[in-house]
Amino acid sequence: MITKRIIPCLGVRDGRVVKGVNFEGLRDVSDPARLAAHYSGQGADELVFYDITASAEGRRLFADALREVARTIFIPLTVGGGISSLEDFDRVLKCGADKVSVNTGAIRDPSLVREAARRYGDQCVVLSADVKRVDGRFRVFARGGRDDTGLEAVAWIKKCVSLGAGEVVVNSIDTDGVKGGFDLPMLEAVCSAVDVPVVASGGAGCAGDFVELFRGVPRVSAGLAASIFHFGEVEIPALKAELREKGINVRS
Repeated sequence: MITKRIIPCLGVRDGRVVKGVNFEGLRDVSDPARLAAHYSGQGADELVFYDITASAEGRRLFADALREVARTIFIPLTVGGGISSLEDFDRVLKCGADKVSVNTGAIRDPSLVREAARRYGDQCVVLSADVKRVDGRFRVFARGGRDDTGLEAVAWIKKCVSLGAGEVVVNSIDTDGVKGGFDLPMLEAVCSAVDVPVVASGGAGCAGDFVELFRGVPRVSAGLAASIFHFGEVEIPALKAELREKGINVRS
């Protein structure tokens, strides 16, 4: 049985971890390195670091905060935000990232996915897709959920996987921060379309939501969350214990 991963997400703005609802109303949470060390010690399987305003502000990712996080943890680290060139991939990898997440940069130039996969390997390239329902269809949004690209999400994700993306993070804008559960229909549509690991993001409100996720969409590889971990509503050891109790295979 494939082991499911539990992944906390650090959404970073101006060097601080922040969190909002539906990608809006951001509030301050903590220092990134301090929070990263906490999650690493709690048994998180991986960590995601997103510089959430880098693309919208047209700047590079905050390297200093990233280096401090990378020095602090001993689990795989995925980094995204403002990734628009191979030079950006190279820079964040040298800062300590294990995988690089690309979103808006791939929308601007899909060949970036192919070129990065050729240079660094498919396992290094993570497609992050911010998806929202528009007129009943799954649409991809860019610049931190600000711009409707008009792209149909499942077709876009399939294209990027064919270009070399080795993993997909599906961020549901509709459920982000709402704590009403993951968007299972959206995740099922993506998992049915690609054969690479899919990470579910957006909507976790309790441990039971992870149980429903892994039972409802068995092909999902991992559950990613922010609010419930940041504010102590769910502790990772307790979450993993409940998942094991429900027959879901997770790491110790």
